[in-house]
Amino acid sequence: MSSGLATASGPTIHKISKSITLYQNNLSAAPAPPAGTARPLVLLFPWLGARPQALLRYWQLYLKAGFDMLTVESNASQFLWPRWGLQYGAEILEVLQREGFDSRPLLVHAFSIGGYTFTQLLVHMSREPKRYLSLTDRIKGHIYDSLVFGSLEKMAIGLGRTILPQLEFLVRWAALFYFWLFKSYTVDYFDVGIATFRNSPVKAPALFFYCENDAMCDHEGLGTMLEEWKRQGREVWSRKWTESTHAGHLRRHPEEYLSTLDDFLQHLNIRAHM
Repeated sequence: MSSGLATASGPTIHKISKSITLYQNNLSAAPAPPAGTARPLVLLFPWLGARPQALLRYWQLYLKAGFDMLTVESNASQFLWPRWGLQYGAEILEVLQREGFDSRPLLVHAFSIGGYTFTQLLVHMSREPKRYLSLTDRIKGHIYDSLVFGSLEKMAIGLGRTILPQLEFLVRWAALFYFWLFKSYTVDYFDVGIATFRNSPVKAPALFFYCENDAMCDHEGLGTMLEEWKRQGREVWSRKWTESTHAGHLRRHPEEYLSTLDDFLQHLNIRAHM
């Protein structure tokens, strides 16, 4: 881990790797964890190309609540060549089992394609359940904001809108052709990931934020999966809007978003101080 850099706003920033950053809570106003317990850690998986300014409100929210935060960025190459995504997932799991991380209660908050990146962790956890049993049990809740869900075309739309919005149509069709051409290296991996997510080894309560006008999410299909989870006995929370913005629900609907999130965190009871 690189040396820490203290910021004016309080947290100390540690660059663990090029794409993984720890924000260590030094805010004087932040509640301290109870004696003898580890400070809870948020695993934040941003949307593709998310800028620091866009994530600032989430950082402030969680740091103020007493969490430390591990931001795990995604790269389009990990999506286009899923083997790299799986390798990246293994790297993240290795970090979470290091000293200083290995006893922390965990809260996952994944946006858009960040849900895909987190799914790569789930694939490893499903394949080696005994190895990752302790880590699985440490995940106390998982939150999905604007999950990319549905057909390959939904995935291709997401790539077009994030990589080259001006040429979204061309990127979409190029991506679909690419997926068809390299099916055994892409689509087959996606199918494994989708099946793993549907049967996630993480049984902790889940919260989904989504909307009906999101071109990157089949909201009806997602709703069906959430009902399946409920029938399996899983605890599922959700907040759906008729109209909103992909990965922009907090900006569009701040009161509802924050109220739902706060209720969920209160229910999980993992904040440093309630």
